[in-house]
Amino acid sequence: MMGVLLGLLTAAPAVSEEKPPSPEVAVLAGAGDIADCRRITGAQATARLLDAIPGTVFTLGDHAYPDGTARQFAECYGPTWGRHRARTRPALGNHDYHSPEAAPYFAYFGALAGEPGKGYYSYDVGGWHAVVLNSNCDKVDCGAGSPQERWLRADLAAHQTACSLAYWHIPRFSSGRHGGLSKMAPLWQALYEAGVELALSGHDHDYERFAPQDAVGRLDRARGVRQFVVGTGGRSAYHFPGAEPNSEVRATDVFGVLKLTLSPGRYGWEFVPVAGQTFMDSGTEACH
Repeated sequence: MMGVLLGLLTAAPAVSEEKPPSPEVAVLAGAGDIADCRRITGAQATARLLDAIPGTVFTLGDHAYPDGTARQFAECYGPTWGRHRARTRPALGNHDYHSPEAAPYFAYFGALAGEPGKGYYSYDVGGWHAVVLNSNCDKVDCGAGSPQERWLRADLAAHQTACSLAYWHIPRFSSGRHGGLSKMAPLWQALYEAGVELALSGHDHDYERFAPQDAVGRLDRARGVRQFVVGTGGRSAYHFPGAEPNSEVRATDVFGVLKLTLSPGRYGWEFVPVAGQTFMDSGTEACH
């Protein structure tokens, strides 16, 4: 499959076994929009990438297509990304909610998915704090003053680490087919005010990196939140109808995972493509 991309294009390095990071450095790797038994080769290929990457696996929703049933988790997600379940911290997608109350998702991941029914929780990884949100705003309110927004502000106030990140399924901003979700603006505002560095999402089946932005999409390199859309877990690929402001890199027809290296006061990112593909995006930046 040949990648069609706008932005940075380099030859991809071979994926090989890596040494564990030093204690003060944490590694996260993952993507969203993952496993469909009707087209399982993509999820198989991205799962093989995770086999060679240590650390925590994050998911950005839509784990088992089309309906997130218990059988689809067992037969589609389980044999691929499921072998990394013990080190996975998932986020809920809209297809996971095709099953009532996303019950198979919560049953499959158990305590790793936080409190059943909420779909939002947080955890520490290395010296960083990570927040997982529920962007299915028709199921769990995302508005200002909602239980989720109040929880988020309290959680960030209680974990004032130097560096932090957040992730969920439906992006606040996207140049892809689905576009951004304005209902996530109150949660983004809370992240912005707390100085969060990174936001990761899926939903659009493509890869996109944005410059740091505030909650209404204004460029803010000093305090803005940098967003990655990583809907490249293996299900299928979408194309871009256009480009949103502050979109820096976009790639279509690619499968792979985003690898984050989280250090004290700094982070690095690397898009790792599946075997046979060449698109790559990488960089480093200091925390606010």
